[in-house]
Amino acid sequence: MKISRIYELLNDRYGNLGWWPGDSPYEIMVGAVLTQNTNWNNIEKAIANFKGKLSPEFVENISYDELIDIIRPAGFFNQKAGYLKAVTEWFKRFGYSEETVKRGELVVLRRELLAVKGVGRETADSILLYAFGFPTFVIDAYTNRLLTRVGFEVPKKYDEVKALFEGVLPRDEALYNNYHACIVINAKEHCKAKPVCAGCPLEMVCGTGQEWKLNFTRVENSKI
Repeated sequence: MKISRIYELLNDRYGNLGWWPGDSPYEIMVGAVLTQNTNWNNIEKAIANFKGKLSPEFVENISYDELIDIIRPAGFFNQKAGYLKAVTEWFKRFGYSEETVKRGELVVLRRELLAVKGVGRETADSILLYAFGFPTFVIDAYTNRLLTRVGFEVPKKYDEVKALFEGVLPRDEALYNNYHACIVINAKEHCKAKPVCAGCPLEMVCGTGQEWKLNFTRVENSKI
């Protein structure tokens, strides 16, 4: 199974998903930080609590206690308030300008973000890809689960898994964007912790899907 073939099948099913939801690059940055260890419904509640005031200037000037109250639905709010302050400080170095960030070098920007408190590799890549349009592939638990089930020997290190995609796919932000989005939506609909293989776009090429189909056929035959 090739990385490119997986995307063809996922894209045929889901099309262009238009990720990441957010009204501005900064809102996407905030979402990328808040989404750690929680689900998207909680992120939406936290974003809504800003009541239209979400901006880097607002987060910079608001007190920790006020910020904690706003983002409380996202969980781990004490840590995440600090993380938001830190990533906002990083963004301030660019004058809160999307265009200024985009003029930077991907390798340098990624290294800088990884030095920001609370920003790991997945968060850094999410910010660079979805907020600023850099071609850097995002790896998450859903990606590792999918690769394992279709039959890949998945490396343990994040950057090695990332290289599986970036080593064979064109350096294209739109492709990386939608590929990861397709992986996420498929994980929510089919490739769950307990897989729902019936109807999965990868059913016919996935080792787990083929095993499920074989077992299903045996059960059905036993009823005859």
